[in-house]
Amino acid sequence: MLTVIGCGNLNRSDDGVGVVVARMLLEKFQNEKLENIQIFDAGTDGMGVMFKARGAKSLIIIDASTTGAEPGAVFEVPGRELEGNPPDSYNLHGFRWDHALYAGRQIFKDEFPSDVQVFLIEAKSIDLGLELSPEALAAAIIVVEKITKRILRHVT
Repeated sequence: MLTVIGCGNLNRSDDGVGVVVARMLLEKFQNEKLENIQIFDAGTDGMGVMFKARGAKSLIIIDASTTGAEPGAVFEVPGRELEGNPPDSYNLHGFRWDHALYAGRQIFKDEFPSDVQVFLIEAKSIDLGLELSPEALAAAIIVVEKITKRILRHVT
């Protein structure tokens, strides 16, 4: 099972790029019967990422980044490099997908994917707004094509 999860906040401009990628993929494959492929829009629900990833053999996460790189830059990073121990808190608002990778591996052990790829798209703006910048949208299209190739390799 290949699971693809888009993360982000659609109300904060480019921060929603991961969700946009997931929705583009869902639309692209809406009439296809792809066995062993799941595509989800997790929004900002880190705990949801952990549970949606459970049972997958491979996992792809897409989100925005704010590293100071050129807007629209695409980074492909192995998930293990981004795992983060969740904060000592009872507040799930701060539980992000990077925490989900760490916690899911601890909790679900062999039921959690060992093959995790993260696509990070550099945001131009994460201010309040409903539209992606042209740079983030162009990068989203590139990421959709990369993930599409992986999906098609997975089903053939």
